[in-house]
Amino acid sequence: MRRLEQIDKIFKALADSNRRKLLDLLYINNGQTLSELCKHLDMTRQAVTKHLVILEEANLVVVEWKGREKLHYLNPIPISEVYHRWISKYDHHRMESLNELKNNLEEERKK
Repeated sequence: MRRLEQIDKIFKALADSNRRKLLDLLYINNGQTLSELCKHLDMTRQAVTKHLVILEEANLVVVEWKGREKLHYLNPIPISEVYHRWISKYDHHRMESLNELKNNLEEERKK
């Protein structure tokens, strides 16, 4: 799969608040079954399954079978890639601006 297609899947997965809530639940307690995840959501088991499939396709969730149980785990690597590619460069400029403001205020105070 082309890299851009994978990135599109990540953004599509993150665009839905229910899927973000699933990721939050896995962040809090990684390695949950479908039944455990359903306890925290106000939707049908089938709806949760559909959301999990989208998260798996985006590689944001990975599964591991333990006997008859399917455990879902958060995969933070795609989110980290999004952060480093798009978010961090904007954060860097903001930090430079704050540092410059701090220095200017300190200079003003010295006068």
